[in-house]
Amino acid sequence: MSMLSNLGEQVSRLHDTTLNEAGGPPVATPVATTSSDRSSLLWHWIGTNHFFNSSLWAEEDLARRTTVSDSEIALNKRAIDKYNQARNDATERVDEILLTELGLVDAASAQTDAPVSKVPANAQLNSETAGSIIDRMSIMALKIHAMRAQTTRTDVDDAHRSSSQVKLDKLLQQRQDLASCLDALITDTQAGRAYFKVYRQFKMYNDPRFNPALVAEQAKAKG
Repeated sequence: MSMLSNLGEQVSRLHDTTLNEAGGPPVATPVATTSSDRSSLLWHWIGTNHFFNSSLWAEEDLARRTTVSDSEIALNKRAIDKYNQARNDATERVDEILLTELGLVDAASAQTDAPVSKVPANAQLNSETAGSIIDRMSIMALKIHAMRAQTTRTDVDDAHRSSSQVKLDKLLQQRQDLASCLDALITDTQAGRAYFKVYRQFKMYNDPRFNPALVAEQAKAKG
């Protein structure tokens, strides 16, 4: 299972190297693949999750503007909703691939609404999935990227740069903690001591079949 060796370090490296340094909000470059190989698919979906997290980050910044029209902010809010859904979808794909590789989910059911877990005897359920840890590491990479930029600003005083460096050091440590937890979870699942599941978010507010406000709109439109 070489694709799972030092996964935390590999994920951190991918997050950092795919962030666009060319000014403006950081936007990760999506990791494309045409392969059906599980390793290629895993990195594709980890990269896709990071891309939508960085897109979400940029829209969150724009949504805080105070000198633009309400209609522009509404567009930001709609984009945030779309990117958040895509980010969660990518996280679920990551978990499906990892659990299939680990033999912890029935492969035929992995992408259904009811994935069937294959639980080793005496293994303990981990409440957080590997995919959700990777998602948190993506957000941490964005924080690190943004805070590092604060340490090199020339339009602020030394106190600002110094306090930003303290925060940056803490963020780097926090990400390392997450990477270590990810590797520990993978190790424990491989050893049969732990397992996790594919958790479906079922975000009902994005689905016109379930969101009561959208159902009402549709009913009104039909007269």
